[in-house]
Amino acid sequence: MQGMIVSHKMQKTAVVRVDALKLHSRYKKYYRSSKKFKAHDEGEEYQAGDLVLIRETRPLSKEKRWKIVGLIKRAETEMIGEEIKNENGKGL
Repeated sequence: MQGMIVSHKMQKTAVVRVDALKLHSRYKKYYRSSKKFKAHDEGEEYQAGDLVLIRETRPLSKEKRWKIVGLIKRAETEMIGEEIKNENGKGL
């Protein structure tokens, strides 16, 4: 599954939000739903905002059943800081 890291405040654990479009059975309208999974990040190399790929694995703790397999897209936090610095001329 593919999702975005929303929190990485625990050691070796990231909270990944997976979004999905679902079709309502009666009204035939699509709606967005999301679910959060706790995923294992051994090297702690990912940060909040990264788009990652996760897969199911054996139970690693009480709630952790997923593992981060790879990075799809890095968060753009470095670029945001640069843009603010360039706009103000002084920096943050």
